[in-house]
Amino acid sequence: FAFETAAARGAAVRAVRAWTLPPVFAYSPGSLKLLDEAGGLEPYERKALAEALRPWRERFPDVPVVEHVEMGSAGQVLLATAGRAQLVVVGRRSRRTAVGARIGSVAHGVLHHAGCPVAVVPHE
Repeated sequence: FAFETAAARGAAVRAVRAWTLPPVFAYSPGSLKLLDEAGGLEPYERKALAEALRPWRERFPDVPVVEHVEMGSAGQVLLATAGRAQLVVVGRRSRRTAVGARIGSVAHGVLHHAGCPVAVVPHE
């Protein structure tokens, strides 16, 4: 959806990937030292984002893509990077149960706080 919309509007896609450290890091100071020595998680997150974007870049070669990788709350990082966006596209996982919220906390937060239109689309 994001690439199709960007292509139709002649716009760029800013792809954002955010992550937080698993709770184990809070309880194991040695883990943080090992993580630091390995260069942190950012290289792995950059690679994961590039891999996720690869088929879309191949399908839409004329759409410029800006990649943004940052450690932090996904909702907060998305809102902080949305800045002058014309549209924010956020994914939604399919629910396996008939009860409960239809969107997650990230989509919910972005819907309520973004300064532009928001499209919530299911993951394919």
